[in-house]
Amino acid sequence: MLRATINKPANGSNKESIRSWLEESEAALGAAKAGAIKGIWKVAGKPVVIAILDLPSADDLDHAVNGLPIWKLGYAHSVSDLEIVPLRSYENGAEDLKQLSQ
Repeated sequence: MLRATINKPANGSNKESIRSWLEESEAALGAAKAGAIKGIWKVAGKPVVIAILDLPSADDLDHAVNGLPIWKLGYAHSVSDLEIVPLRSYENGAEDLKQLSQ
């Protein structure tokens, strides 16, 4: 799971900020269509995005984040509170509990 707060750069205009976020959203929707993003949401009333990613490795995750338009356009400083939480299926966790209980 990826959670990021997108702030307007202090030295940028509203138009620049919206343009960079638009490019970011187009890339995210493309990644969702390609299957790398399983779900993506914008938190209502806040400049926060939450996405569920499905990538083969931590290296792929790192490459995906660093390849985002917001980084390539030089607006990485506008992203704060970037949080990445690795998730695993609940079913696999339940199987582990069965194994541990024996």
